[in-house]
Amino acid sequence: MKKYYIVLLSAFFITLSGCATVTGDIQVESELVPNVKWSSYKTYDWLSAFEAVKDPNNSWKAPDIDITGDIRYLIDRELRNRNINSSAGVPDLAVSFFIGVDMEHQEYQLDPETKIKLNTNIPKGALVVVLIDVTSGEVVWMGNATADIQENATDDLVRQRLDYAISEMFKTLP
Repeated sequence: MKKYYIVLLSAFFITLSGCATVTGDIQVESELVPNVKWSSYKTYDWLSAFEAVKDPNNSWKAPDIDITGDIRYLIDRELRNRNINSSAGVPDLAVSFFIGVDMEHQEYQLDPETKIKLNTNIPKGALVVVLIDVTSGEVVWMGNATADIQENATDDLVRQRLDYAISEMFKTLP
């Protein structure tokens, strides 16, 4: 019986460590504007979505999925979970997001053998989501996520990483 628990515990930790590598490089931040009465927001509509790619060597291969559509789907889900629904009329909130890819991003990394910091090309991606009060025109919430660009990522992996980033981002929204 003791062997069974050890095997089960080992499998659990291997599973957890596998999850950490899928999203371990994703950094998420979000901020609420203080003193905003969130209970007054019941509806939203889409304002815009922007994409920017810095890739002069054309080395980035975009996934075969509709990233913009998937991001909209995930944001829709998070807002609906907070009883803020899409509106055909005049909404309380306007939603906008920006996706950026920088294939020339440079970072310092420590060489494991020489212990010298080396400037290394580490392509990065970013997602910024903004909620704007339609009446005042003021930003009331903003979230952002940055991550390393995963080479040869499958569609499922891209979706899993987007889901993680957006779910984490919206945790600060009441």
